[in-house]
Amino acid sequence: MTLAAAPFYADVCPSGENATAYWAHTSDSKRIRLAVWAENAARGTVLLFPGRAEYVEKYAACAADLDSRGYCTIAVDWRGQGLADRLLDDPMVGHVERFHDYQKDVDALVSAATELNLPKPYYLVAHSMGGAIGLRALANGLAVKAAVFSAPMWGIHLAPHLRPAAWILSHLMPILGKGASYPPNTSPESYVLTAPFEDNMLTTDPQMFELMTDQVAKYDALGLGGPSYVWLREALKETRSLAALSSPKVPTLTFLGTNERIVRVSSVNDRMRRWGSGALELVQDAEHEILMEQQSIRDSALDQIATLFTDHS
Repeated sequence: MTLAAAPFYADVCPSGENATAYWAHTSDSKRIRLAVWAENAARGTVLLFPGRAEYVEKYAACAADLDSRGYCTIAVDWRGQGLADRLLDDPMVGHVERFHDYQKDVDALVSAATELNLPKPYYLVAHSMGGAIGLRALANGLAVKAAVFSAPMWGIHLAPHLRPAAWILSHLMPILGKGASYPPNTSPESYVLTAPFEDNMLTTDPQMFELMTDQVAKYDALGLGGPSYVWLREALKETRSLAALSSPKVPTLTFLGTNERIVRVSSVNDRMRRWGSGALELVQDAEHEILMEQQSIRDSALDQIATLFTDHS
């Protein structure tokens, strides 16, 4: 694999000056962006799988916290978001042709970690959509000593009466040539630029919400709107397929806020009941972004993550 220098917007993220960004190419010739934080790395490397509509700058604070605990971090802009190749003429549509295509991005990330000689062992930290990608990667044999999931997208939160419609429309609209269109109640605008802090679904921390808003306001190339019908179809299919899998034999810790309103809580509960070497940590009054919540919540989560990794070094 050939890596090339890529931009990283350090001015809109804490501890950004310690990041090094790279372009990498996948096996199907998509260009993705990677960021590495390795200042004090000695205890291993965290493979960080972000969620939908996210980008590597968003995880600078988390990477700094992991660095202070002795871990290197390598994070990815998945195809179709961040500064990775966008897949449609409208760059604001969150799109993927097949959900398994994200595994090609995983392969490129692991190859880059090897080429950069990042310290082993490897560990996984995966958030939201990254949790679906991460569970599939574990099933495919991703070699990590332990895994952490934050509000993993093992199901999508939909009102019961809307779930059949989501399945029907996400399969019908591509047939009608509208697969790249936005489903109802979604738009081309980034969520953080339109949602008020009050009752937002991401975090109860006003400073973290302001940081996320500032990042996409200053660098609109980082922003992403709603998903396409094709993405929705693929996500529904993948989460149903994942539900049928047995749980990997990997020590696992999953965080879920009690205010979660984005992923399907019952799917997370069901998976963790079936994960013999896993534990579910319910975070009182937290929203979707556990690693970008109030400082006390972040500190507690990161301490538990470090303990898990130390126990499985």
